[in-house]
Amino acid sequence: MNKTHVIKPLLDDDYPVISYGKGIYLYDQDGKRYIDASSGAVTASIGHGVKEIIDAMTDQAQKVAFVYRSQFTSDPTEALAKKLCELSSNHFQWSFFVNSGTEATETAMKTAIQHFQEQGKPTKTKVLSRWMSYHGITIGALSMSGHVGRRKRFSSLLEDYPSVSPPYCYRCPFHQTYPSCNLACANELETVIKRTGPEHIAAFITEPIVGAAGAALTPPPGYYEVIREICDKYDVLWIADEVMTGVGRTGVMFAYEHWGVKPDIMTLGKGVGAGYTPIAVTLASSKTIEPILNGSKLIMSGHTLSANPLSSAVGIAVLTYIETHDLVQEAALKGDYLVGELKKLQLLYPIIGDIRGKGLLIGLELVQNPKTKEPFSSSENMTARVISKAQKNGLLLYPSQAGTDGVEGDGIIIAPPFTITHRQLDEVVDLLSKTLHEVQNEKLRNEVK
Repeated sequence: MNKTHVIKPLLDDDYPVISYGKGIYLYDQDGKRYIDASSGAVTASIGHGVKEIIDAMTDQAQKVAFVYRSQFTSDPTEALAKKLCELSSNHFQWSFFVNSGTEATETAMKTAIQHFQEQGKPTKTKVLSRWMSYHGITIGALSMSGHVGRRKRFSSLLEDYPSVSPPYCYRCPFHQTYPSCNLACANELETVIKRTGPEHIAAFITEPIVGAAGAALTPPPGYYEVIREICDKYDVLWIADEVMTGVGRTGVMFAYEHWGVKPDIMTLGKGVGAGYTPIAVTLASSKTIEPILNGSKLIMSGHTLSANPLSSAVGIAVLTYIETHDLVQEAALKGDYLVGELKKLQLLYPIIGDIRGKGLLIGLELVQNPKTKEPFSSSENMTARVISKAQKNGLLLYPSQAGTDGVEGDGIIIAPPFTITHRQLDEVVDLLSKTLHEVQNEKLRNEVK
């Protein structure tokens, strides 16, 4: 192990030292090339080294990089908020800028609670969520997360917010089949609200398509229409956590558009800065903010670097680049192509149990037996093995949870930059095929032993 003073994900592991990135590729100091087929952590949506973004960053840095939000606003921040409002067809009139997705979901939680406090409804403080979800790593955000592995060490500190089953058609928690299930997973929200008491519930938070906790778990048609109806019926705000799915990743600007209904609050993160700067945002509708505007006029949240002009300028440049190059439509078209190629691989490698997702957010659930859907034992560390083998082959993938119990179940996410070409997608599929071939052969050899 090389001497380091950095706390990395695994303290005793050696990590390649990155040298530079260009387009969909990253290069380490030894000259090895990697295809960034996961956009890092589903973040680098327009690729690496884009000159327009670097120029915008440089221009703003030469003017002013930081001002404190309680003292000043800035043109880039005002422009970014206006642009996000326009992209939502003026549904989200208010933006609260922060530095990470976790901060954005915490701000969403606080905004929802305060929305009711300012109306004289102080008992509405709970934020319901689903199992197989992930909304961030701080105590508040983790309380809203149904990610068993990440909750485990801190469970005594967390609220019991996850209480609704995920929309997991591949392993239906109700042992039914869509559409004859009548969307039991969505209707369960009403049961939970009644059990808890709507007078105690401020909001229900969901990832439109589940990322780290579900390998691009995608609800069926009609799901969010039912969620919207139930939330309205019981005076509960719906928070859409689009930190991973937002800004074109799923082939539309915001993933909620796939279902034709709108949330009250939305969080964005990864896609706004595209990896060029730390930035995230909580967006709220006028309906959500009105009681606060008429009351204290202050949302009790904030961070030192919130709404800094440098990050805001980068955000504007990223959104402009995406629109100029029609990258949302590109994500939709290339996602369809990638799914078609992955389905061919599924015929060759029975380890691929399910392929799901939208746009360029594609999840593969890995299974022991594709007919019975039997998961691998957690002791086999199958996700980590596939990720590690792929990286050795020059392919970067994103690890994910799968399986209903949150303990046994494996998944990976493929989420390359929107700028990837069809030829490069073929290269991704070829390297994935090589990786799965090696993993399956290795497993067979171990079984023979």
